[in-house]
Order: sequence, then structure tokens, then C-alpha cells
Amino acid sequence: MKLLLDFLPLILFFVVFKGAEGHADAAAAFATEHFGFLVSGGVVGAQEAPVLLATLVVMVATLAQAALLKLRGRKIDLMLWISLVLVVTLGAATVWFHNETFIKWKPTGLYWAMALALWVSQAWFGKNLIQSMLGAELQLPDAVWLKLNRAWVLFFAAMGVLNLYVAYNFSTSAWANFKVFGVTGLIVLFTLAQGLYLGKHLPEADESSRES
Repeated sequence: MKLLLDFLPLILFFVVFKGAEGHADAAAAFATEHFGFLVSGGVVGAQEAPVLLATLVVMVATLAQAALLKLRGRKIDLMLWISLVLVVTLGAATVWFHNETFIKWKPTGLYWAMALALWVSQAWFGKNLIQSMLGAELQLPDAVWLKLNRAWVLFFAAMGVLNLYVAYNFSTSAWANFKVFGVTGLIVLFTLAQGLYLGKHLPEADESSRES
């Protein structure tokens, strides 16, 4: 359930964008009629309608995601807080200025904010956030936790750069595809690679466990 909630804004963004992209004129007329008051000039063009509507939907979905967690008495994690702030501010700028560049910066802002949080927590406060999240399930040497933390810092930093490269060198449609499928695939591959690395450092099961 949590995994679905985490990916719901991303899925909705992709579905709305692709749907509006296939019916650009109708999407522009709909956006102008219902959301023109949110846009500078009050008129939404066919070219900008898909990303504008998708941005509005992802803003609402992210706000609803945070509200639902609050109502259920659940903790809102750091990544969701950062995502919420970025999607509201950059999303609002995208809608008002008719400029998709702002929302395209959102993933990069999120990745770099996470990289910075992981690095600052370790370097300045001596707290390894990766160990804090996974330490209850995994028993690893401190040196391994440090390498794991650094690996995620570098990964998030690189993902931020990669997002900007795709955003500025490919079409918005290609960027949307990358945002959903490319990013998800890279995260899965990186996580699998981490799992293979950690497998070498996990304490071996005791003899009785192996025999059973």
C-alpha cells in the first residue's frame, strides 16, 4: 500500500500527460476553461496544456498523499516533505508562467536535496541516515554503512544531473518517459547492485541455522 502511495503522483503525472498529449487541442480548451484563472493571461495553449494539467494533478496528489498520512497519524518522511515543497513551488511556477522548465527541475531538486541531507548528516553531525533507516534489519560494520551512505550521495547527485540532461536535450514527452521508466529502472538496478555488495558483508548464519 505504501509503495502504491509513493508512486501514485508519478503514475498520475504520466497518465494525465500522455492522455492530454494525445488530445492537445481538447486539453488546451479544458485547461483554459477550468484553470485559466491560475495561468498568466488566462489562456492555455495546446503545446503547454499536457504538462500544465499533469502538473496540477501531481500537485493535488502529493498534497493528498501528505494529508492522508497525517490523518492516519503516520510520519511524513523527509523525502516526501522535500517533494511536497518542490512540487508546490515549482508546479505553481510552471502553471502561472506557462513554462515547463520549472517542473522539470523538480526531480533534480529532490535528488540533490536528498544527496545533501545524506552528506550533511554524516559529515557534520556524524549521523548516517541510511544506517538509521536500515540498521534495525541489517547488521553491518560501520565502514560499510559509510560506503553505503556515500554511494547514495553520489547516486542522487548523478541522477540530478542526468535529469537535467534529458530535460534540456530531449522533448518533454521523452523526459516524461524517462521520469517514469528510466528513473525507476536505474533505481532498481542501483538497489540490486547495493544488495549484491551488502551480501558480501552480512554476518554469516550460525551453524544451526544453516543445518535447519
